[in-house]
Amino acid sequence: MLSGLNHLTLAVLDLHRSVDFYRTLLGFRLHATWRAGAYLSLGDLWLCLSLDASRSSQPAPDYTHYAFSVAADQFDAFVARLLDHSVVEWKTNRSEGKSFYFLDPDGHKLEVHVGDLASRLSQCRLAPYDGMRLFD
Repeated sequence: MLSGLNHLTLAVLDLHRSVDFYRTLLGFRLHATWRAGAYLSLGDLWLCLSLDASRSSQPAPDYTHYAFSVAADQFDAFVARLLDHSVVEWKTNRSEGKSFYFLDPDGHKLEVHVGDLASRLSQCRLAPYDGMRLFD
């Protein structure tokens, strides 16, 4: 039986650039590096960066992305920090809670979000998505 998400692995073109981005800009903790990869963590999240020359630096056309939590009182400063480092915004927020959608150096779609599943469902009870069914 599954018990949760174990880790994420992201293919990267430049390992040093990606480690620097996740560590310095996003605040991940670096645990290990080797010729073709690195292990980092953020809270309970284990992230593996894996060097992969076949990775395209262009963002995928779909909506797949990875969202990270940020406290409401830190959101504006965090987004300002990202913008100061010239991150690319790939989407404008139109949902509940403050969100900022941006790309990492390899075109992975990321988001910083204020809120959680409970706050999202609470908003959905007030204004459900088209065809939405809520389960208790």
